[in-house]
Amino acid sequence: MNQAPWHLRAGKPADLSAVVAIERVSFADPWPVRALLTELQPDRLRCPLVAEAAGEVAGYLLAWRVADQLHILNLAVRPDLRRTGIATALLQASLEKARARGLAEATLEVRPSNQAALAFYRRHGFVQTGRRRRYYADTGEDALIMTVPLPPPAPPAGPAAD
Repeated sequence: MNQAPWHLRAGKPADLSAVVAIERVSFADPWPVRALLTELQPDRLRCPLVAEAAGEVAGYLLAWRVADQLHILNLAVRPDLRRTGIATALLQASLEKARARGLAEATLEVRPSNQAALAFYRRHGFVQTGRRRRYYADTGEDALIMTVPLPPPAPPAGPAAD
């Protein structure tokens, strides 16, 4: 079995410069540095996750635990490493951790014009559950709210009943 050329780990403040660089090339309206630094400090609310390849941050996912939801804030991968499975690995790992913590669903906002992101999230079971009017400050574009249920893990198989 081939091992992925990256590994996942919790994000931390030391990842800031790499996350900022990826953020700036990935989004038309990147988050401020101070906000990214805040999100890279894991606590009871924040769930930062990074993919590291060859000792460098290759991608990241920022999320919050809110009540019984995982709210995904940002997911981005370095342009030279896109379409290599890193985004899928980050998303799946985040969803599995949320499921293991008993969270009921994951939610996020995405621009209707971002067809690649919409297709990606749909492939991972997300469906549109709402719309936030004029959500994006840079263009006034709406945001589509997408959600995926996180059913509890199946109990381990036990001996068959007689």
